[in-house]
Amino acid sequence: MTRETWGTRLGFILAAVGSAVGLGNIWRFPWMTAENGGSAFLLLYVLIVLVVGVPGLMAAFVIGRRSNRNPVGAFKTLTGSRAWTALGFLCVVTAIALLSFYSVVGGWILRYFVESFTGAYFADPGTHFDTISYGLEAFVYQLFVLGVTAGIVMAGVRRGIEAATKSMMIGIVILLVGLTIWASQQPGAAAGYEFFLDFDAHYLSNNFFSVLGAAAGQALFTLSIGGGTMITYASYIDDDRSLPFDATAIASLNLGIGILSGLLLFPLLFSFADGPTAGGPGALFVGIAGAFAQLPAGWLFGAVFFLVVLLAAITSLISMLEIPVSFLVDEFDVNRSVATGALLSVVGVTGAFNAFSAAVFTLVADQLVDLLLTIGLTGFMFYVAWVLGPDAVEEFRNGAGTIARSIAVPWRYALGTVFPTFLLFTFYSDSLRLFGYSPDTETLVALTLVTAVSFVGLIVWSTDNESQQATTDTETEAETDPKTESAD
Repeated sequence: MTRETWGTRLGFILAAVGSAVGLGNIWRFPWMTAENGGSAFLLLYVLIVLVVGVPGLMAAFVIGRRSNRNPVGAFKTLTGSRAWTALGFLCVVTAIALLSFYSVVGGWILRYFVESFTGAYFADPGTHFDTISYGLEAFVYQLFVLGVTAGIVMAGVRRGIEAATKSMMIGIVILLVGLTIWASQQPGAAAGYEFFLDFDAHYLSNNFFSVLGAAAGQALFTLSIGGGTMITYASYIDDDRSLPFDATAIASLNLGIGILSGLLLFPLLFSFADGPTAGGPGALFVGIAGAFAQLPAGWLFGAVFFLVVLLAAITSLISMLEIPVSFLVDEFDVNRSVATGALLSVVGVTGAFNAFSAAVFTLVADQLVDLLLTIGLTGFMFYVAWVLGPDAVEEFRNGAGTIARSIAVPWRYALGTVFPTFLLFTFYSDSLRLFGYSPDTETLVALTLVTAVSFVGLIVWSTDNESQQATTDTETEAETDPKTESAD
């Protein structure tokens, strides 16, 4: 079966940006920002996207393009190691977990888009959201969104994913810019901008580790790294593309749309609601929906806004579904339509747990996914730096310009030391707090360093052993080869 590729560079970049932007920047971003001090969160988020996110994107791109396979096939093809192949399977599991809760939110958005025309949520947005957020109706809307996503993925990389995300991303940007201009004219715009942009050093100093963990999780979530999406998308890239350029463009566009979303949402929350609230997943559907309820022609603004969010949700769902679909297509030669249909059934079941249970949804959306993404990206970085090593540098340089080529080696060693150490620190900080522990800084640093050094040592040792075993096997085959014996 001939493997597809992207039709154009722009198509790949917009598809990757669509995956990254999604609900992460429009639904999850204001929720996480409101819970973590506004501008304090924004500062750390921007720094992590640029300093850790871009190198992480390039690591995923190197794995994907070097192998031309899905995450499982990539690790299996490049090393043949069972341990690293397990990391590829973790990507498939993470994608299904993401799809399971993300599609629930997509269903909420679809419902609010439809109800904007009737004003069903105008009277009491809070009560309305509590009524419709979980249960059979939420599940039905979830299935409809999944069905649309599956239809696009079935059409293939060029005719489905690339064509759909190109159109959707252009529409998202145009509508988002228009809504942001309109929001700037609302009475609470100045207060919203101050909360979002005026740096609060006091809050950050008092809550540094909790904000750091939330910002790191948000950065990984919005950039779609750590879950295998970018490995899968990069596997369809031609060899003459500059990976550093593409990664920087994708991260910058994602960051720009995220900030633009904040400039839209916080003026509305301060104008028509009680300011930003720590309302969790429902904040968008209560505060923002309440804003539209107070406006003349609010149904129109509501419909346009939720259309933007719906398009963003679908572009992300497409990328998530493509991970397990590409796994079945690449590894088992399953027809794309059959693979998509089978996975739609699987996610319908796993998604039902999220659609019917608020506790399951919150666990997956607010905690589990961040930890899985952190583990995934940490593994990608160690793998690229210490297993692929020189091959990663070579792949990085293919198609890159002079400046980008010169940073390939420093990038490799930073991937193997500094960046994964940071990710491990945030992982321990978040996971221990999840279980009710509040470790001091010294304990976190000690755990992080011990883990990082142990991982690097184990990887280098196992890689050397595999190389020695391969050499021994080659020598043994040469000694027993009849042609070799006759030549002697």
